[in-house]
Amino acid sequence: MNADEIKAFQEAFTRLERAIGGSVVGRGEEIRNLLAAFFAGGHVLIESEPGLGKTLLAKAFSAAVGLQFARVQFTPDLMPADITGTNIFVENANGGRRFEFRKGPVFTQVLLADEITRATPKTQSALLEAMQERRVTVGAQTYQLAEPFFVIATQPPSGSRGTYPLPEAQVDRFLMKITLDYPDDSALREIGRRRIHDDAGAAVSLDEILRMLRLVREVQLTERASVGAARMVLASHPGRAESAELSGRYVRYGASPRAAQALVLAGKVFALLDGRRELSMRDILDAAMPCLRHRILLNFEGTIESVRTERIINEIVESVKCCGE
Repeated sequence: MNADEIKAFQEAFTRLERAIGGSVVGRGEEIRNLLAAFFAGGHVLIESEPGLGKTLLAKAFSAAVGLQFARVQFTPDLMPADITGTNIFVENANGGRRFEFRKGPVFTQVLLADEITRATPKTQSALLEAMQERRVTVGAQTYQLAEPFFVIATQPPSGSRGTYPLPEAQVDRFLMKITLDYPDDSALREIGRRRIHDDAGAAVSLDEILRMLRLVREVQLTERASVGAARMVLASHPGRAESAELSGRYVRYGASPRAAQALVLAGKVFALLDGRRELSMRDILDAAMPCLRHRILLNFEGTIESVRTERIINEIVESVKCCGE
């Protein structure tokens, strides 16, 4: 990895941010995290109240990267085969009969799982193998998915009517969770001024995307950053010597080992954006909020007192800082 490669990464990343920002107003940090998750090789869960731009953000991302895109609207009657595909019985011109596999929408490069919690757990779980292994098994046959493969799932806030909350194991498959708050005054004025327009097209080529994905993996993991990521994950668990105070009071289950991987991978993207070949503790801290907020489960007391996981993560970040990074 040389300075020219890092500069090319930064320039391409900036083009993507601007392309997405041309359609999505006032979401600079969310766009940055979405792109970071993509180049880290993970998946993203986006949560907000209805009408705040979850689907728009996903579609703008897809247009900017120029990859094959598919959208699945999750509903209670959706079946696993509607996502993965199914074997159908066909007859050829000679009168012979055979089973033929018809691929579902999961066979794409960017998949928008819109309102994923509207479908039943059986259907939600159809994405598990695809997200983790980049493959789909139907019957006795396994099919590889295209690379890159990126899932953007959207969901309304927990407790919304007509939803089936994602199981903890499936939530943990997402590298990041992005939450969209209500836009402020200036953003609302800009939204009112904007006209609905067609997407401007891809801001990067497939070759650029593949080079950027490769470059992220080449960022070196330092001992300090590795120790910091592990310490941060352990601090999210109650009943440990490393536990943060709020974790001990309000947390039932802390972040999984997969969270440490997420912190490192997202941190590598942030390191490149800062022009560095090595991961630093600062990159781990920058990745903490989107990588941990969906991996910390509150106990009964935390739920009753409406404690926000963001508050717990902020304390964890400060406790790690105080330990000298």
